[in-house]
Amino acid sequence: MTHEVPRRNEIPIEHTWDLASVFPSDEAWEAEFKRVGEQLPGLARFRGQLAASPQILADWFAAAEEIGIALGKVGLYASMSHTVDTADQSAAAKHDRARGLMARAAGAMAFAEPEILAIGADKLRQWMQDEPRLQIYAHYFDRLEIRRPHVRSAEVEELLSRLGDPFRTAAAIHGILADADLKFAPAQDGGESFEVTQGTIGALRTHPDRQVRRTAYENYADAHMAVKNTMASCIAAGVKQDVFVARARNYSSSLDAALTSNYIPPQVFHNLIETFRQNLPTWHRYWDIRRRALGYDKLYVYDEKAPLTKAKPNVPYAQAVEWICAGLQPLGDEYVSVAQRGMTEQRWVDIYPNQGKRAGAFSTGVPGTQPFILMSYNDDLFSMSTLAHELGHSMHKYFTQKAQPFVYTRYGIFLAETASNFNQAMVRAHLLGTHDNPEFQIALIEEAMANFHRYFFIMPTLARFELEIHERVERGAALTADGMSALLADLFAEGYGDKVEIDRERLGITWAQFPTHLYLNYYVYQYATGISGAHALAENILSGNPGSVEKYLGFLSAGGSQYPLDVLKQAGVDHTSPEPVETTFGVLARMVDRLENLVESRK
Repeated sequence: MTHEVPRRNEIPIEHTWDLASVFPSDEAWEAEFKRVGEQLPGLARFRGQLAASPQILADWFAAAEEIGIALGKVGLYASMSHTVDTADQSAAAKHDRARGLMARAAGAMAFAEPEILAIGADKLRQWMQDEPRLQIYAHYFDRLEIRRPHVRSAEVEELLSRLGDPFRTAAAIHGILADADLKFAPAQDGGESFEVTQGTIGALRTHPDRQVRRTAYENYADAHMAVKNTMASCIAAGVKQDVFVARARNYSSSLDAALTSNYIPPQVFHNLIETFRQNLPTWHRYWDIRRRALGYDKLYVYDEKAPLTKAKPNVPYAQAVEWICAGLQPLGDEYVSVAQRGMTEQRWVDIYPNQGKRAGAFSTGVPGTQPFILMSYNDDLFSMSTLAHELGHSMHKYFTQKAQPFVYTRYGIFLAETASNFNQAMVRAHLLGTHDNPEFQIALIEEAMANFHRYFFIMPTLARFELEIHERVERGAALTADGMSALLADLFAEGYGDKVEIDRERLGITWAQFPTHLYLNYYVYQYATGISGAHALAENILSGNPGSVEKYLGFLSAGGSQYPLDVLKQAGVDHTSPEPVETTFGVLARMVDRLENLVESRK
């Protein structure tokens, strides 16, 4: 018997996201694509004129906003069409054309920031008094002033903007190779076989049969290893592009470019890495508890998500929605009612796996649309938690877009990952408090540990990997497939300690399994800072601290209207110290304690 994944056209429409709410048809998208493209040359009328008067500057912002909103919808529709079926050539073409249009738009607008900087901070402050339409841009002007040393001339800015499209080619090749072209041998269980795809690998890694887990893990890794040199060339190109842009913008390194441009001080990154290394014994203890609970002499990497209970809860999508809404009830009726409608009536979620669907899960959306969620739901606690996570992102978008003008609707991943992990923490706390069955609690803690494993084990390890490969390129060294695999195997070996048996080649190729994250210049560390902030904020609400709910909703509504660290400080988290990371490792340690007690009590 073979468990096959359906084709895209076999998925019922009610289980798909509402693409038609963005544009009713491909023809409508084509018309808007054409209209936006025809508007871009008209922006040239502002070039060289922004310093002429506050009224002209305000007119520029209005024109740029109109283009930005329209362009966002064009890009969103194309991306949504492509990610649900990466083998669809028509959708791939739309996606590529939209990226090209975005690069053209960025080039057409690139003159603005150099011209605004040339006006000067003092005159801009006066202009905000003279022209009321400029007053909302006060924080934008402050941010721009901080970036002054890294904003180049209009000509250079235009060139750098136009590089955006070709610079995405390496990531696009890696993604298409992983999502559309890789073919995985099926996992095996005696007479049964299980299709391995990007949408099913997560569930197969949690399968109760060890042979299924092993063959799924090995076959997934082997497919990536078969094209490791191509993928390594893509990663190398991406890192070289990061280094090029950092140097072109006068940053001291790629890390400096990633942090400074997002207003994050370097100690946030280094505090995370150092605190992570200091707390690795907690992970070593967990691996040993897991080995003993499973009754194995040796624990292998493919056992890290093996179920510790035979009573694996079946969680249909409707049940997940119910539990998520119950767990988030402390946030109030508005939050819960909006979330519930989004997950059901308004079709925010593209729910189930299909062939060609992009790996993983994400939330997307732009001003003027509802937020959307892509995932591959598998009727288990892991999928429920993923849904809660992505809903956190979508609700962040919802509240920000409701409260903020267009200029502050983008807030960055540093804040975004706090909102998503917060939802998971709240839902877990609700379920642990309302389900006394020990086997259910074990299953729920397993899900929690799997999430911690991704955000507080995989991601800090990838952050260390990312730092090293960028520094190698900055020193003029080469990046090769085998060299990167050896590096990552060493880093993971430190995290697993002597408690897990590792296959260095298959473990080392993990870098190839992240075709999005490693092309975003120090993106992954923010998953770990995000889960840290999330647990700190959830603890405040669960403890009943006065004003904590209002502060959290204020955090969701702030968007990009303040600096990221300030938004979190007002909500109750200070990431300039190691405390949030240390606190969350404390949460992790208590989870390990609870799991050990549950496992020991059933002997």
